[in-house]
Amino acid sequence: MPLPSLGGTLGYKRAAHLLHRATFGPTKLQIDSFATLNASQAVALLFQQPLPDPALPLDPETGTEWVLTGVTDANSGDPDLQEIFKGWFIGQMLALGVPPGNQLAYSAREKIVFFLHTVLTAIQSKVDNSRSLYFQNQLFRKFAFDKTLPVDYNFKELTKKISVDNAMLRLLDGNLNVRGSVNENYARELLELYSIGRGLEGTLPPATTPGDYFNFTEQDVRAAAQVLSGWELDTTFSSFDEEVDLYLTGTQKLPRGKVRGSITNASAHDNAVKQFSDRFGNATIQPDPLLLNGTNATEESALDEISQLIELIYAQPETARNFCRRVYRYFVYHEITQTIDDTIIAEMANTFVSSGFKIQPVLEDLFQSQHFYEAAAGVTDDNFGGIIKSPLDLMVGTLRLFNVQLPDPTGNTVAYYEQTGELIRALSSMGMHFYEPFDVAGYDAYHQYPIYHRSWISTNYLVSRYEFIRNMVSDSQMGGMMKIDPVAFVQANISNAIASDARLLIIELAKYFLPLADNLTFDAGADDNAGLTAERLNYFLTAFLKSPQIDADPEGAWTFRWNNPVDMEVVRRQLENLFNGMLQSPEYQLY
Repeated sequence: MPLPSLGGTLGYKRAAHLLHRATFGPTKLQIDSFATLNASQAVALLFQQPLPDPALPLDPETGTEWVLTGVTDANSGDPDLQEIFKGWFIGQMLALGVPPGNQLAYSAREKIVFFLHTVLTAIQSKVDNSRSLYFQNQLFRKFAFDKTLPVDYNFKELTKKISVDNAMLRLLDGNLNVRGSVNENYARELLELYSIGRGLEGTLPPATTPGDYFNFTEQDVRAAAQVLSGWELDTTFSSFDEEVDLYLTGTQKLPRGKVRGSITNASAHDNAVKQFSDRFGNATIQPDPLLLNGTNATEESALDEISQLIELIYAQPETARNFCRRVYRYFVYHEITQTIDDTIIAEMANTFVSSGFKIQPVLEDLFQSQHFYEAAAGVTDDNFGGIIKSPLDLMVGTLRLFNVQLPDPTGNTVAYYEQTGELIRALSSMGMHFYEPFDVAGYDAYHQYPIYHRSWISTNYLVSRYEFIRNMVSDSQMGGMMKIDPVAFVQANISNAIASDARLLIIELAKYFLPLADNLTFDAGADDNAGLTAERLNYFLTAFLKSPQIDADPEGAWTFRWNNPVDMEVVRRQLENLFNGMLQSPEYQLY
């Protein structure tokens, strides 16, 4: 059954919570709009369809795409094209060029695409091919909104397709896995990381038998590796998954790897019977005689064996739970207690299974649930402001909140990729090496027990986060169009009555900048300490009202300057001080 639903309208706090978690960040006006909706209405808008397909990335050297038609001597080198792909993906997160009515749904889809990248990861330096990275990204996008796709198109089907995806074949040496010399790398990570997993971290006793991982064994790794044998990279990108082309949205064909040998004689595939352990009911997988060419494996029989393997894995209840734990940690909170696992995760898994292993129904149910907004009973730090923003969420969310414009990626490609290159370098300085996670498990913050999202924060990383904001707000070294204009933001978004009152302005901005902004007061005696303290608000007030001159009445001076704009340079400087104070605060690092 679904999780208990939240009743009533969202209000600004819950609307901001939803939009920060489910998308790459809202504008103030979008928060205001969603605040009037109930959870069901809000979720319906976030998953509205149809959405426009992304424009293809363009190579600045040629002004044309290369991912479909391939490269020529006129194109940039592939290392540059890989960076261009990443800059293009950031543009999708920002929903550049998307009509306003579709922007939040588009951003929600891209949040799922990135989530899938954190689960079924890629490491740029190992894959080392821009087209492979792009086509894997597009594969995720086609499965992101899967509720209205045919019943067989779901995360389970995506797991089958990722098993022969060029980027994944290269990442985990699937292209080296051949009969007689089986490479177990992908089979091991498929079981341990990408599907059934080892169980709920922190609750499992030490293993007493070598090669026993509770939900699977070394025997299962070897058997799965045999099933997955016999594939190689298709460097021509001319082997297509006709089912994806036929059933999924869009007209773009998605290449995959190809069998070694030929489609009628998959000569490197292990055609023997594969025996699994008692963890999988002592099941066996073997080729379907009707799909063989005599005694030879074929592309069709090899794909069928992979399908049998994934069906076997997803028949285990723990697989659905493990996937839903990944969803929960990414969108809700890092810590999953046994109680949460037995209630919330169990219900999410029920929805996942009953929907045919589709992602979208799980997310829709979660984002409408009372638990998403009100968290676990007796816990105070696992809902609003409970997640440390990743560098990507901090960066893209800030750009979206202030509607910072980048150059047109189609009309001014050189400038666009120069600026996204700066953003990618900023991500690295903040601790996220975009598309270069440390290992095949993905970025530590999404899986590494027990630290999880706290891995984003170190002394150096925090300084870089603050520097990113300072460069955006104050005299920027980043240059170009990537600049926050505090005066224009306040003029466009805050009423004059509030903007002219320093204290009311801080309280109003806190509602949209910071996750905990209820019952705010500057009076320490009246402070309920439920969110931002009076001490914090007074800190912002002091930072705000600093000016190049000594004001006998700083608050009165602010009111006068705002209402009589004869010295806008001082107004600008004071607002920059306020924005820097609030956006460089520890609270802004949370959502």
